[in-house]
Amino acid sequence: MGFSFVRDIGIDLGTASVLVYIQGKGVVLREPSVVAIDRTTGRLLKVGTEARRMLGRTPGNIVALRPLRDGVISDYDMTERMLREFIRKVAPIRFFKPRVVICVPSGITEVEERAVIDAGIQAGARKVYLIEEPVAAAIGAGIDIAQPEGHLIVDIGGGTTDVAVISLSGVVESTSIKVAGDAFDESIIRYIRRKHNILIGSRTAEELKIALGCVFPRPEEQYMEVTGHDQMTGLPRTFTVTSSEMIEAFEEPAQRIVDTIHSVLERTPPELVADISANGIVMTGGGSLIWGFDKLIESHTGIETHVADDAISCVAYGTGKSLESIGSMQDGTMNLSRRKQMNSQM
Repeated sequence: MGFSFVRDIGIDLGTASVLVYIQGKGVVLREPSVVAIDRTTGRLLKVGTEARRMLGRTPGNIVALRPLRDGVISDYDMTERMLREFIRKVAPIRFFKPRVVICVPSGITEVEERAVIDAGIQAGARKVYLIEEPVAAAIGAGIDIAQPEGHLIVDIGGGTTDVAVISLSGVVESTSIKVAGDAFDESIIRYIRRKHNILIGSRTAEELKIALGCVFPRPEEQYMEVTGHDQMTGLPRTFTVTSSEMIEAFEEPAQRIVDTIHSVLERTPPELVADISANGIVMTGGGSLIWGFDKLIESHTGIETHVADDAISCVAYGTGKSLESIGSMQDGTMNLSRRKQMNSQM
């Protein structure tokens, strides 16, 4: 294993947040994927939580931005600088650089894959390995993925939702769509503007999603007071939002996720469908915590659905656990199994 003070690192590089797992220590860092820079000097001012507080509140020369969009790197330079800061926080300067496993959406292209690997190397990793989000999510949810048995994982993150059938440590069928937590926030903003003629920011939308968000009728109606920008008067206005309004606001993105699950099941071999029917569907990721999502999926598929324990950290835990088999991983990627399977079947 080399020297004891060189610890391998697992990183869940998400659109909304970054979680870092250190072998033997567990999840040691959980920060929003946001950087704040001084536009005039290009200097990095803050990363993570402190930078997130600046979103939508910065003077002209300071810009707070999210360097990942829809699960992939949209600003390479900023992603690399953010990763470097996070790695420095958890692994101060050492003689030996750590090996790093980074989690990526299952629909990633080879160019996007390369960008993640390069960003990891530039940020201070000795070697970078990739693991697909649904595989990491399944490991983190405690599923024994090595068995010849089908499991369906629905991982709803910030930028992407990954739906995958996993068997024998590999992805048999999967689809990654760019509809997830961020899309739910945007739906709230659009809905409030259309229905109440009031403009709210993404922070307020996220608070509404966490407090009231639901995709299935709640046993009791819930309410929340929100202040926004009245588009008629241009002045602040406080109004009440209900949980049944959230169901309306979320209808379109929720339906797209349900349709994706349907299409993955349609393409899955019959034996694996029988396994999934017996094992149930497992949901992970922050988006799976929206109230009633498991009930919605269950009502559409007829398959028992449950949300994994500590759903938000499943991918990070799975990435961390995969460090144990880092010796058998290929340089550059772990698994991205479909591609290898496709090659072997051709």
